[in-house]
Amino acid sequence: MSATYRALASVVMLIGFYVVALLQLAAVAALGVWLFSHTSGLLTGKVLLPLVVALGAVAVGLWKAIRTKNEPLPGPILGEREAPQLWATVRELAAAVGTRAPDEIRLLPDVNAAVSEQSRLLGLLGGRRTLYVGLPLLQGLRVDQLRSVLAHELGHYSGRHTRLGGVAYRGRLAIEETVERISPRNPIGWVFKGYALLYLMVDNAASRRQELEADRASVRLAGHEAATSALRTLPALDAAWAFYMRQYVEAGWSAGLLPDDLFGGFAQLLDARRNEIDELRENAPERKPSRWDTHPPIGVRVAAMVETPAATEARPDDRPASIVLADVAGAGRQLQSLVVEHGSRRILPWPEFVAEWMAASTQQRADGIYRAAGRFTGTATSGLPTVLDLVRAGRLGEFAAQFFPDATSQEAATAFAGPMETLLDNASIRSGRARWQLSWSGPARLVGPAGEPWDLAEIAKLAVSPETLDEALARLAERGVDPAQATVVQARASARNADLIGGLANIKIDGREHDVLVLDNGLVLIPDPGKSSEGEKRLTALVGAEPVGEVAARYPYLPYEEITSVEVRREVPLKATLTLFDGRVVQVQELMASEFLEKHSRDTLLRVFERIKD
Repeated sequence: MSATYRALASVVMLIGFYVVALLQLAAVAALGVWLFSHTSGLLTGKVLLPLVVALGAVAVGLWKAIRTKNEPLPGPILGEREAPQLWATVRELAAAVGTRAPDEIRLLPDVNAAVSEQSRLLGLLGGRRTLYVGLPLLQGLRVDQLRSVLAHELGHYSGRHTRLGGVAYRGRLAIEETVERISPRNPIGWVFKGYALLYLMVDNAASRRQELEADRASVRLAGHEAATSALRTLPALDAAWAFYMRQYVEAGWSAGLLPDDLFGGFAQLLDARRNEIDELRENAPERKPSRWDTHPPIGVRVAAMVETPAATEARPDDRPASIVLADVAGAGRQLQSLVVEHGSRRILPWPEFVAEWMAASTQQRADGIYRAAGRFTGTATSGLPTVLDLVRAGRLGEFAAQFFPDATSQEAATAFAGPMETLLDNASIRSGRARWQLSWSGPARLVGPAGEPWDLAEIAKLAVSPETLDEALARLAERGVDPAQATVVQARASARNADLIGGLANIKIDGREHDVLVLDNGLVLIPDPGKSSEGEKRLTALVGAEPVGEVAARYPYLPYEEITSVEVRREVPLKATLTLFDGRVVQVQELMASEFLEKHSRDTLLRVFERIKD
């Protein structure tokens, strides 16, 4: 029943979109006739021009929506040879729910499963069917849980939910294209944005009903335990995948590296952190339902599953779901080659990958301290010897005050044992005496030549005091560590591994308009950006197209560490003067027409300035 409802709703709402466009066209034409007969031609042109432009955007959006095809998601196609057990299971379940099996199965790089259908005549005639299965999903589920997920997806076919996929897709696309092309200040845009919200509410409500219908197929064929446990496992797997990408992959990616077995690494992490995954599954927070959700909350779905009778309570099968693939490792490598564009990045086995990016990360942290020491002493090329000279001269507390602004000079010197340990680790790696070792169950560990733990915390405490510095140096020498090997590599700070925290469009930097990306360690200054009315859209497109570190590599970059003082002359609109360590002065002035990447971007930049002032 919900499929029929969604079909009718999608078609009616899409027709309504065209009707709204035609009504607005008629209204603009009537307004034009009235203005032309009662006012000057110049005034008529000024009033009608933005409205005509908006209607042109409507036409473009509709045309693109009509012509766009819902193409299959990228991923290798799994044939009978690559996934014999998967195909057998899918055909068995398809017959059980009374539907035609998919024509192809594609592997995805996500914790997800989905189905699509290239239907015709507004969904009246079925078409080519595709089942998508994420490899991380297969790596994290049991066989019986996978059966539940597959039964759910095939339930969408038997319920005819996919027939209107093309209509719903085009409806959303038409509205999105139109809204994106119309200025937020244009009154025609207000009408279409309101209609877009209405369309999404109607379509999402139908989608939620379809999910509950498909869940019934899941319970009927896989049983209550498999169905409910699979549903509760999905958020935990999703969180694990996000953690894995963030903690293990992305830092190395930013360092120009890529592991040779991306998906195999995730399987190893799941094995090593099974208890943590189980805890995540059991303690997953329940989100509140929203009218904008396409899926009901898991608690609602589980409650509905409990009330659904199972045909027969299926026997548990706790084998890993990945056995449905003939060669999991080979499938992972093929998937990686298709979906990961590594460019010039070096591909390394996992141990070397982690060792290299962690060494690069250690060097990056050390470089920040070396550069600060260079500015403090006026030394062009600084390193660990520069810092040790400050210790010997009794000036470490004075230097360390910038890292511990609330501490006294003596307290700052003592607290500098933490940064000093980073510098000694850097010296150990540069001397070839230590390396970072991969761990799937916790953070990477610094180890010595024989794999023994390499802990220099006690030596670092000795190295921050003039009285015990020689003892620290002697202990380092015993371990084969040469402080002279630890020097600055990156003489100027970069935006590598930086996080985006805000953005301002069309603000003046030294009298010239720029778009400014606010990172957690500096400002990216993009000169001559374009129209102020398109600022937010331009910033959104820019940061969505590539990592901010790569954007910063193409434009002037001002690290916060190079700013010695900030004078905020006015907060709204922002006007400030930045003084750099080299004596240069940078003027920052927000314009009345400036737009923000997000509404708190100005406040974020002001907080950055306050932190620099402190």
